Amino acid sequence: MIHMKEVIFEETGRAMDVLKVREAPIPEPKPLEVQIEVKARNINPSDLMFIRGRYGVKPDLPSSAGFEAAGIVSKADAEGKFPVGTRVMFTSQGTNMGTWREYITLPVRQVFPMPEGMSFEVACQAFVNPVTAVAMVNRSGLKAGDWLLVTAGASAFGKFAIQVARSKGINVVCTVRHDEQKAYLTEFGAQLVVNTEKEDLKQAISTIVADGVSAVFDAVGGELAANALSCIRPLGKMFVFGVLSMQDLPLNTGLLIFKEITIEGFWLSSLLKRINDEERAKLYQETQGFLMRNDTRAEVAEKFPLTEVKAAIEAYNKPGRNGKILLVS
Repeated sequence: MIHMKEVIFEETGRAMDVLKVREAPIPEPKPLEVQIEVKARNINPSDLMFIRGRYGVKPDLPSSAGFEAAGIVSKADAEGKFPVGTRVMFTSQGTNMGTWREYITLPVRQVFPMPEGMSFEVACQAFVNPVTAVAMVNRSGLKAGDWLLVTAGASAFGKFAIQVARSKGINVVCTVRHDEQKAYLTEFGAQLVVNTEKEDLKQAISTIVADGVSAVFDAVGGELAANALSCIRPLGKMFVFGVLSMQDLPLNTGLLIFKEITIEGFWLSSLLKRINDEERAKLYQETQGFLMRNDTRAEVAEKFPLTEVKAAIEAYNKPGRNGKILLVS
């Protein structure tokens, strides 16, 4: 029997504490599945939340990790929709089989052909963050000239959100914690970048937009989210889709009442299950079009082999990091 390497965890906890690399049999596809040789995988906050048991989908232990990746079809499905050798990108959400392994089998409905000219390094990050960014900008109803505040602007999602918004003429403010990231995000299209470790967020925003931003995309929670809430104009919205601080959002009831602010949760997995096939295809098509634009940047900071997953996690946790951390084969 031919074996492969895979990253697994047998109990939930900090990735550095619970992840291990082991040998396992290469999985065989069922009739409506394909077998894929995985070439590149990225590390997302949702992956680490999943490993800790704090994500919306609970692991069936022992479990692998990783929600998205790209690779090459090594065994075709029974209907031949994806022939051997097809370059594909995919998500493992909805299954208990993560992408941090050398081979994976998935239902054909979760697999998409890579656009011509797209690299594995871009394709492996083509779902979670860019699809969320496009979907959230569309959901927000923001129009050209409106102002959007994005917390954790230097995150992969933040950089995609900045670029998607600016492509539609939406003005973007974002927050960072390191001064060197200010010029970096300005290059991505942010009109104002605020270092919340040194600057007052509300005061900085008031210098360019007196009545506040129309919407906030918050991935942080805690005190920063509360400060961002105070920057919203009357009848504005906050979309909450992450909690990087691991702290709940403290709500100012007066702001909600007197400014009539709406706070809305956003989870891509739930959205994709809720919308119909036509809407889903339209969302993916718009996202792929965005990713293939000459001026779109999907940056990579470092690449590690699958067997060095803990070194990759250390690089991921490095303060001030710019670009994704990938696990490659």
